[in-house]
Amino acid sequence: MYFKNIYEAVWTILIGMGVTFRHLFTRSVTLQYPHERDVLPERSRQKLHVNIDDCIGCLQCERACPVSCISIETIKAGKDEDLGATSNGQKKRLHVTKFNIDMAKCCYCADCVFPCPTECITMTPDFEFATYDRKDLMFRFSTYTREQVKTLKLREAEERKAKESARPAAPKNPESSN
Repeated sequence: MYFKNIYEAVWTILIGMGVTFRHLFTRSVTLQYPHERDVLPERSRQKLHVNIDDCIGCLQCERACPVSCISIETIKAGKDEDLGATSNGQKKRLHVTKFNIDMAKCCYCADCVFPCPTECITMTPDFEFATYDRKDLMFRFSTYTREQVKTLKLREAEERKAKESARPAAPKNPESSN
């Protein structure tokens, strides 16, 4: 048993050294990264980017994401507000007050890109976004400030209250209570 263990140890070392010597005389394929860069395939999927000016707040990308890394909040525009149109001519009806993508959760599947009707969410070829803190991988695309969001929420609540008070009360039928 003792000599068998010695034989197996020597045999394993010889196999490892054989692999080492075989690769010792082949050409190296290492790239000196900051100075030399490998060419990525044309359709490689890397970092998500949102053109927030084209976003209509339809939540299709948020629903399609399998890991829930996208979070969107919207507020309905007022009757007299004109939010403009997207680059493909679709009218905007919602304020997109929050559009966050947590790239720490993202699995780079691009399932969020395809259902977008305005094609505002895309995968860029940028892969150099490493950070020391995970919090830095939360990308915020909305341009609304907290004060603007608070104002929009107050207006929306007032409109909802006015709409409910304008609605006529349902008539009470005394015969149906029997």
